Parts: sequence; C-alpha cells; structure tokens
Amino acid sequence: MANYADIVNTARNAFQTGRTKQLDFRMKQLKQLYQLYEDNENAILSALATDLHKNKYESVLAELLFLKNDVKTFLMHLKEWAAPEKPPKGFVNMMDEVLIYKEPYGVALVIGAWNYPFFLSFKPMAGAIAAGNCVILKPSEVSPASAKLIAELVPKYLDKECYQVVLGGVPETTELLKERFDYIFYTGSTTVGKIVRAAANEHLTPVTLELGGKSPVYLDSTVDMEKAAKRILWGKCLNAGQTCVAPDYILCTEQAQDEFISKAKNVLEQWYGESSKNSPDLGRIVSDRHFQRLVKLMSSGKVAVGGETDPSQKYISPTILVDVKPSDPIMQEEIFGPLLPIITIKDANEAIKFINSREKPLAFYIFTENAKERKLLIDSVSCGGICCNDTIMHLAVESLPFGGVGHSGIGAYNGYYSFDTFTHKKSCLVKDFSVLGEKLGSSRYPPYTEKKTNFLTMLLLKRKGLGLSRTYLTHTLIFTLGILATLGFRTFLKSGYFRILTDSWNWPNTS
Repeated sequence: MANYADIVNTARNAFQTGRTKQLDFRMKQLKQLYQLYEDNENAILSALATDLHKNKYESVLAELLFLKNDVKTFLMHLKEWAAPEKPPKGFVNMMDEVLIYKEPYGVALVIGAWNYPFFLSFKPMAGAIAAGNCVILKPSEVSPASAKLIAELVPKYLDKECYQVVLGGVPETTELLKERFDYIFYTGSTTVGKIVRAAANEHLTPVTLELGGKSPVYLDSTVDMEKAAKRILWGKCLNAGQTCVAPDYILCTEQAQDEFISKAKNVLEQWYGESSKNSPDLGRIVSDRHFQRLVKLMSSGKVAVGGETDPSQKYISPTILVDVKPSDPIMQEEIFGPLLPIITIKDANEAIKFINSREKPLAFYIFTENAKERKLLIDSVSCGGICCNDTIMHLAVESLPFGGVGHSGIGAYNGYYSFDTFTHKKSCLVKDFSVLGEKLGSSRYPPYTEKKTNFLTMLLLKRKGLGLSRTYLTHTLIFTLGILATLGFRTFLKSGYFRILTDSWNWPNTS
C-alpha cells in the first residue's frame, strides 16, 4: 500500500510554492489535459469497451466530447472567473474598496466513479485545476482498465507534484481518507457518501457529494407517447442503465402505461433488433456482483417487455416491469441497470405524494403537455434537477449546476459551478485614511454621545420607500453630494487646503 502521507505532503508542498495559483500555470495544465484527451482517444475508447462494453458512440458523446468542451469553457472564461469581484457597496462604504478574492482551497481529493470512469474523474479534476488547487485523483477500481489508463496518462501530461493518481479498492480508499485534505469531491453511492462525509468531518473538510437515488418519471397521456417512449428508454438504456440520473421508475395511469408499453416494444425493436443481445449498441453490466443484484430485482412485479439475461456476458435486456408494488425490492434501492418498473397512479397529486414520501431524488423527469400540471409538479417536488419531456439532457446545459439534495448529494458542479465548487471566496474591505473618511468614521469612537448615535443611525439605517423624514432626506442629500464631490476630487480632499477647511466644520464631537 502506498504511503499516502507522502503523496499528500508532496502535493501540499507544491501548493505552498504558489504555482497553482498562477493563471498561466493553470491554463497550461488545462491545455495539457485537453491534449491528453486528444492524443489518447483510441486508448480511452478501448478501456471503456473493456470495462463496460461501451460502444464508440456513447463513449465519445457521453465522455470525451463533454470533457473536451469542459476544458475549452475554462480556457475561455478562467481569467474572468478568477478576477476579484466587486460586489455592490452600501452607502456607508461608498469611499471604500469592497472585494471578493477567488482563492483555491489547497489539496483536493477527487474520488471518481466506475460508470463513467473518465468523465467522472477528469471533469471535477478540471474544475479543481482551474480553481488553482492541487489534486489527488482516486479513480474507481470497479472499472480497472480505465483506472489503470488514467494512472498512466496523468503523470505524462500534468505536473507530477501537483496532480497525482492513487489506485486501489476499499482498503486503499479508507487509508487515503485518513489524510487531511482541503476539499473532497466524491461521486458514487449514498452509502459510501456517508463514509466519505464522516471522514471529512474529522478535519472539518468541505465536501461535494455527487450521489444518486431513484429518479422518477411522471408520464401522462397528453404527450406524444412515441417520442416520450424514445426519450425515456434512451435515458434508461444509455450505458445499460448505469447512469446516476437514469430514469429509475415511471409513475403513470393504467391508460398511459398501456400506451407506453405498446410504443416501447416497437422502439426497442427498431433500436436493437429482435435480440438486443446481438446489438453492438447496448452495453453490459460492469461486474458479476452487480449483474446478480439486478437479476434478483427482476423478481419484482411482472415482466411486460424484455427479461432476457446471460451471465456469461453480464447481459440484461432492456426490461419493463408492471404490477410493481411500492414495497417490492426494486423500489427500495437505486436500480442502476436496464430495468424500468412502472407504478400506476391516479393523477399528478398522487405522484407528488409518492415521490415526497421517499428520499429526495437526483433528477425528476416530467412528461406532460399540461402546463398547469407541469408547474404543480415542479413546485411540489424537491430534487437535484428537473428535465421536462426528456431525460438526462439537462446535464448537457453548461449554464445549469448539476448536483443533488438530501440523500442524492451535497453541492453542485458543471461549467462555472465546477470552478466555484473548488474556490473559496475571501472577502476583503479596504478602508482609506482620507480626512472625510476619518471624520465620518470618528463617530464610532468613545466617548459615546447622543449626537454620535443619531449621526451613525442616519448613515447606517436601511430604509425602504419614501416614508423618510425631511431632516433625514436633507442630511442624506448633503452627505451624498459630499460623497460625490469626494469621489470626483480625491486629490483635493487629501490636500492641506481641504484639511484647513474641514478643521473648521462643525462635526460631531469626537473628543
């Protein structure tokens, strides 16, 4: 087992040099990461095919393309995002500088997931690099070919001290989590997420937990059912259902269920032929353990579509289950496979009650053309994100944060939000020593008088609307004019002439 203390100390010492804070260094590392994707596309595709039987189409579109675009976004906007912010100032701070500096946390631990082993490792890592952190990356051992390739490639392209890869399973991850990090980003199951959170609490380390849960689909008969079936089944069959935001189960009326099943049979045959087992476009289950788990879940309800399995290939056909009860095993855990149970309901209100009686999902999919009902569902269900009349595609919108709530996760990332996640916002107030500034501020010094109290109240009290006294308005107008003059003639204000003038003014007694 590797010496994790040495690995973390190497990264921490590298961070202390300050080089990861330099924008030029970050930009160079991001360009190198992009080059890693470009140079090794075939090797990446091969590793994904080995681990998950992923076809080229899914690997390019669902992993490589998003990773490349992610880096390009950082390169286009990093200077803007990393610059200090100048937030709005209150009246009393008009002469001051109010700033928010963007500061990296330090050494970040990124723990990737096996279902999208490159995307879910490199995407958060890119955000951490852009924000100026050093990174220890731990890819999932469940997709070993991908993990091995990541460990080989990262030191060839990125700074060897600032960015390191650690391989291993549960024992290695457990030991790694005993080290002190400045930020931890984990993608995986809720069960392991709780373990990561507990380890982070030992050092009060902030975390982002990208978990999962049972993402429901609400479906009614107002939609174009053929299109709805295609979009729901695409989300369920992508990566053989091994996607954290895959549609987990459907809530619909019996009428909508019959319509959906009829269309689904035709759609699946169009996509995969008479036997999806022979199609190159359907992936496989990642391991024997997950395969056996899914086969057991298939005993819930009754098979309406699919149901074929082959343990030698870890193959499960796209399967729709009906007559499923809320208490059945398949409804007690995230499915993470090509099984789609249907729970029949009467209406949207019953769907809302059903979803809200369970843990908050990572995604909620609403298929309806009824705008009033759609709004009711959006307003009534708490979840990580919502996609209406489609599945999964909200993740592709770069301007939307992606993350969970409750048991489906903590924090969010994607585009700017990835940079923001790995950035500490350091506030800063810069006061000056001008004569006017000191005169205004001197009312806070002892001895305290009624006159000082009234003066400070006039400056600091927030007021709304026009219900202000004439005296207050007069004082505010005079003070505002004075501030404007100050901002326009700062050189004069700092001169000896201004000091002579102000010494003769009748300010509140500060002696």
